[in-house]
Amino acid sequence: MKSLSGKELEIISYLEFNKKYFFTRNDIKNFFKNENLMNYYINRLKSKKRILKLNKEKYYLIPIKAKGGYWSEHPLIAVDEVMNSRDYYIGSIYAKYYWKFIEQIPMQIDVYSTRKQGVMNIFGIRIKFRRIRKINKSDYVTKKIQGHKFNIATKKLTKKWIK
Repeated sequence: MKSLSGKELEIISYLEFNKKYFFTRNDIKNFFKNENLMNYYINRLKSKKRILKLNKEKYYLIPIKAKGGYWSEHPLIAVDEVMNSRDYYIGSIYAKYYWKFIEQIPMQIDVYSTRKQGVMNIFGIRIKFRRIRKINKSDYVTKKIQGHKFNIATKKLTKKWIK
């Protein structure tokens, strides 16, 4: 594990004290004189594996208390943060597991979205984004886990996927 400079420690301490594990550049811009300096420290923290980039503007802070730099957040919360809480729902095998239609723990989370496609690995979890044309409000429900909301396919839609 690489050591942290005073500035890096100041940023991490500020974010942890305010419990901002998911943060944006705007949350830490008051620590820097200019944008270039902020980019430099963000890249240093990424190379030291103290932060993870989730999307264009959002990062995840690995807490100081993480042993060996390894930390994990609930995967459904991570998906919601990557998608900025809009235009998505979790479906397919993970929805079957969530609604207890199957007992097997899924190896990946399928996310249906109008904006994103591809594969991403976060916290050792494979997230596959599938692009769809339109999301109907009737296709998903909003649930809560650990005080955080996420969207998941309805039981009715999930039953259609069972073969």
